[in-house]
Amino acid sequence: MTGNSIILAVDRNQRNLELLAQFLNKEGYQTIGASSFEEVAQAIGEPARIGMALVDISGFDRRIWDCCEQLRNHQIPFLILSPKQSAAIQHESLSRGARSMLVKPLIVKDLLCIVHSLLGEPA
Repeated sequence: MTGNSIILAVDRNQRNLELLAQFLNKEGYQTIGASSFEEVAQAIGEPARIGMALVDISGFDRRIWDCCEQLRNHQIPFLILSPKQSAAIQHESLSRGARSMLVKPLIVKDLLCIVHSLLGEPA
């Protein structure tokens, strides 16, 4: 793990956010959780080095794509977590700058591979 890489976890569901943070912390990553658009904007605006973001689009309205644009504008690589496989969601995700998309339920091995890749770490 890179010492200065913080993962921004974005999820409307507070319990899912806690579980994701616990999992990532156990893997040695520091996380910042955000469950609202305001919290995302605040996290991006802080001087802490965010290495990447995991964005679960469940429960958010279309403004979640604006948050994705903010991440792209700040050159923060991000992964979209989707509740279902959808060509439309995949197209929207990639057009907004997502590096990849995973469909829930998450496969831990796949998630970790993408996290390592986005943070520039060996797998």
